[in-house]
Amino acid sequence: MKYRPLSALFLLAASMLVSASAWCAKPGNVLVIINDNSPASCEIGTYYAAKRKVPAKNVVHIKCMTKEAIDIPEYQNHIEKPVKAHLAKKGLRNYVDYLVLTKGVPTRLGSGWSVDGLLMCMDLNLSLEDPKFNVTNPYFGQKEHFSHAEYGFYLATRLDGYTAKDAKALVDHALAAKPQKGVFLLDATPQRNTAGYVMMNLAIKQAHDLIVKKGYETYFDDQPEFVGGRTGLMGYFSWGSNDAAFDVAKYKSNRFHPGAIAETPVSSSARTFERATGGQSLIADLIEAGVTGVKGYVCEPTLGAIADPKILFDRYLSGFNLAESFYMASRLIFWRDIVIGDPLCAPYANQR
Repeated sequence: MKYRPLSALFLLAASMLVSASAWCAKPGNVLVIINDNSPASCEIGTYYAAKRKVPAKNVVHIKCMTKEAIDIPEYQNHIEKPVKAHLAKKGLRNYVDYLVLTKGVPTRLGSGWSVDGLLMCMDLNLSLEDPKFNVTNPYFGQKEHFSHAEYGFYLATRLDGYTAKDAKALVDHALAAKPQKGVFLLDATPQRNTAGYVMMNLAIKQAHDLIVKKGYETYFDDQPEFVGGRTGLMGYFSWGSNDAAFDVAKYKSNRFHPGAIAETPVSSSARTFERATGGQSLIADLIEAGVTGVKGYVCEPTLGAIADPKILFDRYLSGFNLAESFYMASRLIFWRDIVIGDPLCAPYANQR
């Protein structure tokens, strides 16, 4: 082991602090994934790459089915294989940290795992044949910027919604985001104060306390009524359709500032990005209402996989970007998660 004099160690630590506070992900750290078989994917991917000035070599064109659910061979041969080949051919593996999928790229395997969750782990040599697969996320709870070189996987986000217009609006909202003071709407419910659910209600309250301590504005509700009709939101967390008082009209009625992020503990909130009636609440409704980033699940993830609200909002308000914030708050990878939004969105980056 080599030893440095104290003066050298001090200078090294100081330089690390400066670089950490000044560092931010760049368009060259992103790989945009476009399905050439989908006009929507082409439109959205091209729009994002132009708006973010993503280098041409950081855009990969694949050709796969456009339906939401596919099987393992389709995923391996027409999504993972060409993406890995592109990264190798263009010499990007040491530069790309974020994958941006687009509407028209399938969202899930028929067995219930998200395409996004698998693709972000493609360098980890994990088996798709194990019906119980998921992996503890080593980035969970961290307070450092993400890199593929450090962790061995990527952070995946998706530009999706009911329409291409909704997906493109995610880009516009990210670019227009400003460090608003709030409001952060946190809607707990007394009907979920049993078994493991009580811990999520506690985390919602802790998120409220943390946000207030940081000097931001919240609206915390722990009464039976489901909250809707709020405007100017910068953050949102509710039980969605798992709230006994859930009202779909109220759920759809909230409106968001550019840069707002959200999460709901709902098992199948990302099961589809097509319009549907009945069933559990969908994150596509929040996208349509103007949210900039949101996490959802293609199939039952278990409560432990839901993004921890106190970590999610703490990291975002501390200046980390959208992708980093959601994944630092998430306990599992190689699983059923979908994170929506531009990974580079970081309206509080200069507030750290």
